[in-house]
Amino acid sequence: MECLAWKKEERCEEFRQKLRQALGGQVVLPDDWETTAEVIRVTGRKVLGVSSGRRKEDKETWWWNEEVQDSVQRKRLAKKKWDMDRTEENRQEYKELQHRVKREVSKAKQKAYEELYTRLDTREGEKDLYRLARQRDRDGKDVQQVRVIKDRDGRVLTSEESVQRRWKEYFEELMNEENEREKRVEGVNSVEQKVDKIRKDEVRKALKKMKSGKAVGPDDIPVEVWKCLGEAAVEFLTSLFNRVLESERMPEEWRRSVLVPIFKNKGDMQSCNNYRGIKLMSHTMDLWERVVEARLRKVVEICEQQYGFMPRKSTTDAIFALRILMEKYRNGQRELHCVFVDLEKAYDRVPREELWYCMRKSGVAEKYVRVVQDMYERSRTVVRCAVVMDKLSEEVRQESPWTMMFADDIVICSESREQVEENLERWRFALERRGMKVSRIQSNGECGKEVKKRVQAGLFTLRLTPGYLPSKHRF
Repeated sequence: MECLAWKKEERCEEFRQKLRQALGGQVVLPDDWETTAEVIRVTGRKVLGVSSGRRKEDKETWWWNEEVQDSVQRKRLAKKKWDMDRTEENRQEYKELQHRVKREVSKAKQKAYEELYTRLDTREGEKDLYRLARQRDRDGKDVQQVRVIKDRDGRVLTSEESVQRRWKEYFEELMNEENEREKRVEGVNSVEQKVDKIRKDEVRKALKKMKSGKAVGPDDIPVEVWKCLGEAAVEFLTSLFNRVLESERMPEEWRRSVLVPIFKNKGDMQSCNNYRGIKLMSHTMDLWERVVEARLRKVVEICEQQYGFMPRKSTTDAIFALRILMEKYRNGQRELHCVFVDLEKAYDRVPREELWYCMRKSGVAEKYVRVVQDMYERSRTVVRCAVVMDKLSEEVRQESPWTMMFADDIVICSESREQVEENLERWRFALERRGMKVSRIQSNGECGKEVKKRVQAGLFTLRLTPGYLPSKHRF
């Protein structure tokens, strides 16, 4: 998919100068979003050009440079000259340029690979290393993408129109269907209070947390633009966010997003159920959400057992805590029962009314509740795949002391099977009465892979013992 070539960091200063010229000699962005976005896009096309959308490693000549280009051009002219006049002098000139091109190509390849290896040894090159590893893994697969898909009954659809209808049907059902739940009869009082205006330091902090090099949304304006413009961007975004906060309505362009189906690398590649939808949204909207989120975190208290989307916590902490717990019980030769609970389509089927209720119950100001509600209203999404882009109606954004949670993943631990089953039933009842559904396929009990590995290691050592006769009934 074609997009503006924003990754040309060396052209940042030139882009800033051209934008200053387009704005009348100074980098003071217009007040409204539509005008500013269009000026940025037009200037970006003039200075940076448009990328083909292909990965650099997909090209056989990714190492190409100006020296090689110049040598190849001279060789072509010499070839035309020799074709028109078959003299020995023209032939020698053409042969000499042929050898020169080969030398230039060899030098260009060597230089490009040296720069690549040097970059991979740096902190900035970690992303490139991961990208190369993914590309090598992708090249080793028989099929990288499919242009056909199966319908509900398992029949293969081959025409573009039928594939289009199937993707639309699948994502509409996934994102618009809600599970049955109890209606809340109790109400909650809203907190009507005045909120402070957005400050520049809040925007700077949110901008600093935004990572560069991410896929851009439909507006084609990545976060790199705001980082390039520096303080002028901070002033514009602060003013823009304050207007959005005051009016409780964000620009319509932010409501559009692109949904890319990504194969989960398991199961049938032609089944829609084995794809995970990744949404590409406006980076500026993401910035606005981060500013609002930072304010909400100051008001809302989240339990200590939650490890997902929490500062200074990650999934590795939850895994480490669970391993330590298992190790303690193993050393004490005591039983420990764990149940891993997974919610069915958790991010896609969160009842919105429950979100508003929980926000008000947590004491969030009604102003912020209405701002978050505005983020969900009139949203539009298109599905991008190998064949088709099509509209969808609406979507939901992805987002006991021994109980550990990472977003929608939960592990319940107890000393007895009866107690862990009782706790699981309490969790199931509490979740399903509020519209969430426990996945019967994904949720399971676990005695620990480490235990199985140690038993297998012990068996292997025992078999090496002289005089040992293996018996299938021994363990």
